Amino acid sequence: MSRDLISLVNNLGSPKVLVIGDVILDRYTWGDAERVSQEAPVILLRADKQEHRLGGAANVCNMLHGLGARPTLAGVVGDDSDGDQVRDELRRAEIGCASVLTDTSRPTTVKERFLGRAQQRHPHQVLRVDREVRDPLSESMEAGLLSAIEKLLPEQDIVLISDYAKGVCTTRMLAEVIQLAQTSGKRVLVDPVRGGDYRRYRGASSMTPNRLEASLATGGKINCAADALPLARRLCAELGLEAGIITLDKEGMALAHRDGHEQIFSTRTRQVYDITGAGDMVLAVIGMCLAAGASYENALRLANVAGGLEVEKVGCAIVTREEIIADLGGTRFQADVSGKNLDRDSLAREISRRRDAWQRIVFTNGCFDILHAGHVRYLQEAHRHGDCLIVAINSDSSVQQIKGSTRPIIPQADRASMLAALETVDYVTIFDEPTPHALLHLLRPDVLIKGGTYSHDQVVGWEVVEGYGGQVVVGCEVKGLSTTAILERIRSAEQIEKANESRAAA
Repeated sequence: MSRDLISLVNNLGSPKVLVIGDVILDRYTWGDAERVSQEAPVILLRADKQEHRLGGAANVCNMLHGLGARPTLAGVVGDDSDGDQVRDELRRAEIGCASVLTDTSRPTTVKERFLGRAQQRHPHQVLRVDREVRDPLSESMEAGLLSAIEKLLPEQDIVLISDYAKGVCTTRMLAEVIQLAQTSGKRVLVDPVRGGDYRRYRGASSMTPNRLEASLATGGKINCAADALPLARRLCAELGLEAGIITLDKEGMALAHRDGHEQIFSTRTRQVYDITGAGDMVLAVIGMCLAAGASYENALRLANVAGGLEVEKVGCAIVTREEIIADLGGTRFQADVSGKNLDRDSLAREISRRRDAWQRIVFTNGCFDILHAGHVRYLQEAHRHGDCLIVAINSDSSVQQIKGSTRPIIPQADRASMLAALETVDYVTIFDEPTPHALLHLLRPDVLIKGGTYSHDQVVGWEVVEGYGGQVVVGCEVKGLSTTAILERIRSAEQIEKANESRAAA
């Protein structure tokens, strides 16, 4: 089966996918939650960073692009700076946005989250502010969007609908889109709104509610995976679907096809870091597979794999075809968070995902030739300064330039493996350059820490980190413990042993 799925991934092509739905801008503001305000019993947040990300239907497009599809988005934004930001993000992600219309009567939907770190780490959401109008689109905007969709449909391979109940997916809009798609011979796959009347999706090819959404829509209960089958069957029959699909998180997915075939597609246990984006990933993968001519069965199998990889990542992250193939083949992709030893490009992607989850990044570097208790204590201290610790080690050739031709004692691959075995270390990378400046510019850690007797100005790279607002820390020194001192004791012991052997031989 894995061989068949690998073949499917290799033959997905680059389908054109039209995504219709509610466009959302996610804004994150985070900083240090320092104290309770003197003005009112509220947390005082000293903000230090703000970020914008695509949300709603726009995030589905982002997932599709990461998988190699050619997505186009149809929706609305307001005539405001937030709408401009959405368009900028879409263009940056190479997502077609000519059919993202401007509605002067409503603001761009924005979800703004404020997150505070306690004692420089562990960010938690303090407040979320939503700016939105949930009223249905006006008749003129509805007509304009339908006209744009009608022009796009002939060149699309499939249509995905992402309904967040923000006013775009009106009853008329859904009915006409589904009818237009049927006339054009295009499948329509829907990620439905929670708790709504699902008759509005009648005539779609399929839909992907989760267990709660399916329970609310049908009045049934899902206590175990088998309970989902009659609900999927009911959705299929009552809405005229090709297939009813219910996602069941760690229990996989349930499928009820109108030809009578029913099946639970289980998924293997994963180490869940973050469930953000898993539903969007499932919608994107099933849509791509169906567009490529795959069966529903194989589409669900592949979506299980991609959704599992998504929850192993931190934040809303892209999953690539290479990662899926590696997972199916029983190997781990180099950028997977369960593998700590990464090249710099893979590391940059993982750190970006960590930042998306509002984590504080700590960086240190060194030769780490012979790992000893001083290193361990220093790395434990380093990890306490944030949520994610990167250890960059000098390559063998770089160590020779610094320490001389007799070093390193331990090859770089073994040094990296030993460091990766430490619980306090999240990622290890190897660099050849004389200094870590290039890595610092690339990764932009929040904290640069160096252990030992260094002064602030002796920490290599301090000016890079402080230049973008980061922090430089000089860590603890464990007296009497250094690689040089350990090597000297070893050499002394060898000399004493040889001398004793010589006396014994005499």
